[in-house]
Amino acid sequence: MKDRKNNKQKQKINQKSSKKVSDFLEKNHIHKKDFALMIGVTLSYVYNLIDDAIAFSTRGTTLERIATVMDIMPEEFDEYVIPSDPIPYNKNLEALKEYMRQKKLSTVDFLKKFERKKRLQIVDILRGAQPLYINFAELKNIGEILAITDEELFGLWKNIFADYLEEGNFDIQANQGLYDAMMKGAQKFALTTQNK
Repeated sequence: MKDRKNNKQKQKINQKSSKKVSDFLEKNHIHKKDFALMIGVTLSYVYNLIDDAIAFSTRGTTLERIATVMDIMPEEFDEYVIPSDPIPYNKNLEALKEYMRQKKLSTVDFLKKFERKKRLQIVDILRGAQPLYINFAELKNIGEILAITDEELFGLWKNIFADYLEEGNFDIQANQGLYDAMMKGAQKFALTTQNK
């Protein structure tokens, strides 16, 4: 009797999550194949996600990607288990998201600005699982999409690069002269060469 009650409860949860994803796809006119590319799964996997007769995914990475695309917290899925090592706060990523908010771009609208094969990588960047681009040309592409000025974009890149150096045990204060010289050369490159 207890098992039957638990199964009914699980089915309700599955219907809730499946319907949430299905409604989102319909409301945003997202083809299931495009959604599959955005979250890094197969088309048949997406069909299983929206089929309330099949148990909804419990894979943390997949649920985080789905939540990122849907602009919700993964905890909104009852199947999501908060990881023991949550992704740390990233001020540079938050700055990027703020530019998206200023432009009133949903994650889906933002993703649609990129070629299909790049969308999964952008989703992983937005959920904090991959670092922001240190490659200035890649970051410049994002800057163009969000209409970020070259000066602001260079400031963002400089912060990303500083974090990258510090993660590699580069002591910026102890090497201030070297760091300043690198930034001076990088700024000249970013604000002149890239504009040609």
